[in-house]
Amino acid sequence: MAHHQSAKKRIRRNARRTEINGSRTGRIRTYVKSVEEAIAGGNKESAQTALRAAQPELHKGVRSGVLHRNTAARKISRLAARVKSMA
Repeated sequence: MAHHQSAKKRIRRNARRTEINGSRTGRIRTYVKSVEEAIAGGNKESAQTALRAAQPELHKGVRSGVLHRNTAARKISRLAARVKSMA
């Protein structure tokens, strides 16, 4: 158990940041899942619109420090390639 005031504050802050970061990653996962569902459904137009909605969310995750920028770039690239290759 923490004894110093600063250590107690750090525990409170870490818990709050964990909660916020978890909601951000969950939001990103939801957007990525919508793109993957559209790809699985075979509708190219809906997949493209879902990808356009997911890209800014991935970039927001990078800006807020939840995702590494190369991770976001890789995810966007792979999703875009899958959308592009649809018939």
